[in-house]
Amino acid sequence: MLLLDGNLEVDSLKHLLEAGASVNAPPDPCQQSPVHLAAGGGSACLLLRQLQTGADLNQQDVFGEAPIHKAAKVGSLECLSLLVASEAQIDLCNNNGQTAEDLARSYGFPECAKFLTAIKCMQTKKSSEPSSTDHCVPTLRQKRGFESAESTSGKRKCW
Repeated sequence: MLLLDGNLEVDSLKHLLEAGASVNAPPDPCQQSPVHLAAGGGSACLLLRQLQTGADLNQQDVFGEAPIHKAAKVGSLECLSLLVASEAQIDLCNNNGQTAEDLARSYGFPECAKFLTAIKCMQTKKSSEPSSTDHCVPTLRQKRGFESAESTSGKRKCW
């Protein structure tokens, strides 16, 4: 079973899934689906599970936030990486006109903002003609943060 850290969003998600909630069904008045809750809780394992069951990566809640916005707000580089690898739209804006990159920066997660900037630059470069110089991709220093999802042996348990 999943190791939980007392995070309310992760606890809510666990209860929804146990009750048989649909992966894309908005379970609450804010129209947050289980994938929103997993990303907002910084739970990469739960997020991966949702992605494997066909979750809509770009579904927006009443605030216009998609799961990528939620992951950026909590500074989860691991969740952001999963979402980007699954081809989530990184340039999607919320109701305030903010992208996930904007939110990561404003919530104090510069590494997440740099990661999203690098991905955006790589996507732009890939879609345009190759150039002889590369001024776009900044150097990233990645940190691994496995808060409470680690066992005493240091190995991550997802399910």
